[in-house]
Amino acid sequence: MELEEGLLYKLANAKGDILDDIELIENLEYSKKLSVEIEIKVTKAKITEAKINETSENYRPAANRGALFYFLLSDLMKIHSFYKYSLDSFVIVIHRAIDAISENKMFTGVDMIPFTGKEEELAVENAKEVEAEEEAEEEAEEAPVEEQKAEEKPEPV
Repeated sequence: MELEEGLLYKLANAKGDILDDIELIENLEYSKKLSVEIEIKVTKAKITEAKINETSENYRPAANRGALFYFLLSDLMKIHSFYKYSLDSFVIVIHRAIDAISENKMFTGVDMIPFTGKEEELAVENAKEVEAEEEAEEEAEEAPVEEQKAEEKPEPV
């Protein structure tokens, strides 16, 4: 705001050719540089906001299940007074579930394996191994065909 007011004041009170006013030109250049920096930061902020929104949407199903579970526990008391749970007991159940899964493991559908952060590298290595095995099988299948062709050809006399 200060920059804008100073710039407007100098433009309004400029006498003669404004191109001769070195201070005004420097102020304009600084304003331009600052506006470019702000534009870059705004772009980065928009990208960051989009990433945050995307990430939070990934957690929405878990939040919905957690809320459903909490209200289910709290409404069990309506069935019988024996089923009376507090927020603390709900938190204990959630912590037990988290401990069972453990923050350093990931679910693969069947087994729990340690999460190392290098899963993409392992997947690429596994793909290369599978590809090499397939190529070896193809070569093994082609070798007998070539031998049969060599046997069928009559030798020149």
